[in-house]
Amino acid sequence: MTAEARDVLVLLPTREQLRLVVGVQATGRELFQQVCDVTSIKEAHFFGLSVVRNDEYMFMDLEQKLSKYFSKDWKRDAHEAGGRPRAPFVTFLRVRYYVDNGRVISDRTARHLYYCHLKERVLRSQCAHREEAYFLLAAYGLQADLGNHREPVHVGRYFEPQAYFPPWIIAKRGRAYILRHAPAMHREQRGLNPKEAVLCFIREACRLEDVPVHFFRLYKDKKEDRPTIILGLTLKGMQVYQEVNRAPELLYDFPWSHIGKVAFLGKKFEMRLDGLPSARKLVYYTGCAWRSRHLLQLLSASHQLHLSLRPALQRLRQREEAEEKEHYRESYIRDTLDLDLDLDPDPGGRGSLGSGGSSQHVPRRLSLGSADSCSSSHTSGVREAGEMAVDEPPGAEALHVEMPPCGSSSIRSGHGSEAGSRGRPEGDGRARGDASGPEPSAVVQVPLIRMRGRCAEALYQMPEAEPPHHSLDRAPPGTCRSTNSLYLVLCREDQLLEEFVV
Repeated sequence: MTAEARDVLVLLPTREQLRLVVGVQATGRELFQQVCDVTSIKEAHFFGLSVVRNDEYMFMDLEQKLSKYFSKDWKRDAHEAGGRPRAPFVTFLRVRYYVDNGRVISDRTARHLYYCHLKERVLRSQCAHREEAYFLLAAYGLQADLGNHREPVHVGRYFEPQAYFPPWIIAKRGRAYILRHAPAMHREQRGLNPKEAVLCFIREACRLEDVPVHFFRLYKDKKEDRPTIILGLTLKGMQVYQEVNRAPELLYDFPWSHIGKVAFLGKKFEMRLDGLPSARKLVYYTGCAWRSRHLLQLLSASHQLHLSLRPALQRLRQREEAEEKEHYRESYIRDTLDLDLDLDPDPGGRGSLGSGGSSQHVPRRLSLGSADSCSSSHTSGVREAGEMAVDEPPGAEALHVEMPPCGSSSIRSGHGSEAGSRGRPEGDGRARGDASGPEPSAVVQVPLIRMRGRCAEALYQMPEAEPPHHSLDRAPPGTCRSTNSLYLVLCREDQLLEEFVV
């Protein structure tokens, strides 16, 4: 049985399919390496392999065997299937870590896959209060896919609206409206090369609050028949929604700098806020121990990547701001010269302002709200149209793998608590600025290190040999834990939750 091969179907963000062959004892890393080799992905750390469990995408631990993530048929011999051809096992290559600046991804193939993934997310987005953003995204998408608008070629129905607009916009505005107005916005992007159009699309797509985020359903207490809490892992932290009349409402929006500790005790999920008493914590239930383990690994790795990329993102932001200021400075000088020329009396009596000046210039880009203004819209908490898509894959019914359910049947009766204020802590929600003066930092078992106060450096280490359950160990005697550390803890059900002073 060890030498027997298995067919695996890998679905890419480009909607292409890879049919690969691996051994029955293969690990996720072996399959992932095959995918990277076939697709020529050089920066693979932004992606991961995922499977569908209970209508959610769950990322594989690449060090685990594939048999852990597929049905029992994986281990069965071919003759046990009665000679019938075995259906391939299905997995997805998806973006695991989001970034709002595409320049961080230097590999062309990886950036294209990232762009395609965001396009798919935009088609499922439900930000009804940002309708204009979808038209701008469609213009960037058309420019990236088709290049400059050409009148002889791009006439009539030269694109399909459903490939660039969410269904709710098509239903609201109609196909005729979109086909009439979208080409005009496409024409406004003339001169923007496809690479820059992709970067613009990534930037604007990440300003929609339900695009660069992973959603997971949680139970409010042990007695719930169905999960009503939605945990969102965002670019800068975590959000908590609650379903009210089947519509999600935002309860909390916490950046990493406001989260002091995240702990899992079996099916129990706790989040404690920085600077608040330990009694003021959020308590929810994952329903299954393997979901707790999955969330632990994803939260830990996402926070570490967030910290490691922050200096590079800051440098890119400063450079882009400098380039933008220089662009506006040149534009101002040019417009002033044009204005001076227009003020010169014309012997023919035709001297008038704007006869070729900047007043007739139509800007290429629409003026949209910044990322901060987009995130501030979360406080409204109510969407105008539809329910939030909680990472439920399209056509998942046909690709389901029979897995043990994580419903109310697996949750023991009891009473959970959800404590804490209903609003976010004081502050504007931005990460605190880092200043000079590094402070001592200790290496702990599964740390999430963040820079806070006057700390300029942070030390984080996640041992590769750590067992999957990430049991909790105390620090060696004589060492002190840094006050700049954010701890993420996973305990087995038979363990008591140990407390850390943050």
